[in-house]
Amino acid sequence: MSRNITLLRGLEPPATDQEIFAAAQEYVRKVGGVSGLTTATKPAVDKAVAAIAAATTQLLAELPARGAIPETEPEPVRRAAGE
Repeated sequence: MSRNITLLRGLEPPATDQEIFAAAQEYVRKVGGVSGLTTATKPAVDKAVAAIAAATTQLLAELPARGAIPETEPEPVRRAAGE
């Protein structure tokens, strides 16, 4: 689990629900220290992922469009499926 959370703002076309959900899952797994789900952890993880995905969707909808990306910041890129 050494992936980084992908930058979602500024993607063309915009980030998909699946990309937002994947980022939310990665965030919850990193913060919660959960590498695998059990019957004890699944309800809490699922609830947190849903809340973070919803907040991310709202955030991306409300942020202004990114103008030109500064030279010091890499362009957002999509990860290949399965990475």
